[in-house]
Amino acid sequence: MKGKTVVITGGNAGIGKATAIALAKKGAEIVITSRSEDKAKTAIAEIKSASGNEAVSYVLVDLSSQKSVRKAAEELKSKCPQIDVLVNNAGCYVSELQLTGDGLEMQFGTNHIGHFLLTNLILDNIKAAGKARIVNLSSIAHKSTRELNLDDINYEKDEYGGWKAYSRSKYCNILFTKELAKRLEKDGITVNAVHPGGVRTEIAEKNANWFTKLGWIVMKPFMITVEKGAATSIHLASSPEAEGVTGHYWVRSKQEWSNKPSQDPENAKALWKKSEELVGQVFPA
Repeated sequence: MKGKTVVITGGNAGIGKATAIALAKKGAEIVITSRSEDKAKTAIAEIKSASGNEAVSYVLVDLSSQKSVRKAAEELKSKCPQIDVLVNNAGCYVSELQLTGDGLEMQFGTNHIGHFLLTNLILDNIKAAGKARIVNLSSIAHKSTRELNLDDINYEKDEYGGWKAYSRSKYCNILFTKELAKRLEKDGITVNAVHPGGVRTEIAEKNANWFTKLGWIVMKPFMITVEKGAATSIHLASSPEAEGVTGHYWVRSKQEWSNKPSQDPENAKALWKKSEELVGQVFPA
């Protein structure tokens, strides 16, 4: 991947950092995003040390804030004239209902809308790379979402549940992948979604209730390492075997079926339209 530019959201920790180290070892120029400057600087030093690659930098962004995403997109466009690989890796989990500063349920607003907006805003730079690749981290958790009520984004009618909302956000990651893959097929850009596996990260320990935290801690010893969790993202970002393959859901570096509703193109179109409404911007096909 020498000479390639790779942008990884949430590259300061967990799966994102493991992905950054692996791709830096392959010679790529790495740009990670992070909410915290201190954490970003610490991660940059670790990635450089582990990979022997000095071409590693960061851009600050809070994916739950559309204003922050727009600012970061401008910085990325200036910093990276062409983006060969975008790994939409960052994500959050919250047990109790929280809204973003833009008034959206936190997990939907961060895990889906933040990446939807960022990807579309830097799309010209991705197109400039030619046969670029976009990798969206979803999860097997998407399978418990069978329908998407776009008129109740903030659970004003339905009862909120942390895992229910997380599942919905991961389901949206797949619908976004399907629609974006279709839109970019003529440009030679591939878009794929990934289930990284049950990975030993801290995602369910930061903003979870005590019950979820306890369950996560108990399960952690049985989970896979972040390096193993990053393997499918690394494969899709760099393997010659993945060239030209687009619009799929991947597990352990192999294509698998996501749940049936997530394969419905009408569901994907509806989410895209709603997402445009929520960011106040239309992105032409």
